[in-house]
Amino acid sequence: MLNKGLTEDDLFSFLSSRKKEDIDHRYILSSMCTLPHPVAVMAHCMFMETNLGDPGLFPGTASLERLLIERFGTLFHHREAGGYATSGGTESNIQALRLAKALRHATCPNVVVPESAHFSFKKACDILGLEMRTAPLGPDHRMSADAAAELVDKNTICMVGVAGTTEYGMVDPIADLAKIACQHDLFLHVDAAFGGMVIPFLERPVPFDFALPGVTTIAVDPHKMGMSTIPAGCLLTRETDMLDALNIDTPYLTVKKEYTLAGTRPGAPVAGALAVLDYFGVEGMKAIVAGCMKNTGRLIAGMGALGILPAAIPDVNVATFICEKAPSPWKVSWTRNGHLRIVCMPHVTRDRIEAFLNDFGDMHA
Repeated sequence: MLNKGLTEDDLFSFLSSRKKEDIDHRYILSSMCTLPHPVAVMAHCMFMETNLGDPGLFPGTASLERLLIERFGTLFHHREAGGYATSGGTESNIQALRLAKALRHATCPNVVVPESAHFSFKKACDILGLEMRTAPLGPDHRMSADAAAELVDKNTICMVGVAGTTEYGMVDPIADLAKIACQHDLFLHVDAAFGGMVIPFLERPVPFDFALPGVTTIAVDPHKMGMSTIPAGCLLTRETDMLDALNIDTPYLTVKKEYTLAGTRPGAPVAGALAVLDYFGVEGMKAIVAGCMKNTGRLIAGMGALGILPAAIPDVNVATFICEKAPSPWKVSWTRNGHLRIVCMPHVTRDRIEAFLNDFGDMHA
C-alpha cells in the first residue's frame, strides 16, 4: 500500500493505462460474455452499494431478485419456481450438486455428467466429495442418454445435462434424461448457463426446462446472452422451498437463516439483469438471438467458402471449425479436440464476422 495517496488524476491515469492493456472487444470472438447493455450499466450503478447477503437492509433490491427469479421461472415454464441470484454458472452448478447431496442420501454418492460438462462440475465434486461419472458423447457432440442411464446406480444422487455446451454449442437430449430421472427418482440438473437465454427465443426451441417433469434445477447466466453486468447468474428450483435444505443459521443478520453459497452478494448485477429482461421483453430478446444465430450461420457459410469445414452444426450461437490457426489480432479459442471455436455474441456483429473472414482468407491466400 502506498504511504501517500495518489491524486485523482494520477490514479485514473494509472487505471486507464491498465485498461488499455485489455483486449478490445471488437476482436474477442471466444467469450460467452459480452459488453453489458447500457440499461444494465445504468441499473448496476443505481444499486452498487446494495448487499443481498443481508436483504432486510435492502428490501427493494431483494424484491428485484425475487422478480428476476419469477421472470426466469416464467420463461422456463414454471412461474412458481424457487431460486436465487448467484455469481454465475460455477456457483449455480456447485449449489445444485450440494442440494442434490442434501436431498438424496447415499453411502458413496456419485453424479453422472456428460463428457462435455463444464469444468465447474469437477470443482463441485472435489468440494463435495462426490464421484463424477462421465457419460460419452454421440457423434453429434451430445450426451448419450443410453450411456448415462448405464452409469446410474443406487448411489447416484444427480444427473446433469447441458443446454448449450461451452465447446460446441449443443443441447443434450434433456427430454430423454428427464425420463430417466423420473424412472430412477433422480435429481436432474440442467446447466443452461449459456443456452438458457438462447433456446427459449429460437424459432423452434428444443425442450430443456421445467416443462419436462423430470427437471429439478436449472442454471442460467444473465451476464452471458442476457447482456447484464458481471457477475450475474441464477439457480432455479422446481419447488419453491427446495433450497431450504441448505439453510444455516445467520443470527446476526436481518435474516436468521441463509442457503446461499456466498455471504455478501451484490445487488447491482441483479438489477442490471432484470433491467435488460424488462427493457427488451420476449420480442426484443428474440430479435437479439435471431441476429446472433444469423451471424453464426454466416460465419459457418463464409468459412465453408474458404474450404474450412465446421466441426459440428450447433444448436446455439457457437461455431467450431476444423483448422489449426486463426489470424491475428482476433482472439479465438480451441476445444479439447483442437477445433477452432467462436461464439457469436451480440458484440460480434455482421461487420466483425466479415472482417474476420477477410483476414482469415488473406491468411490462407
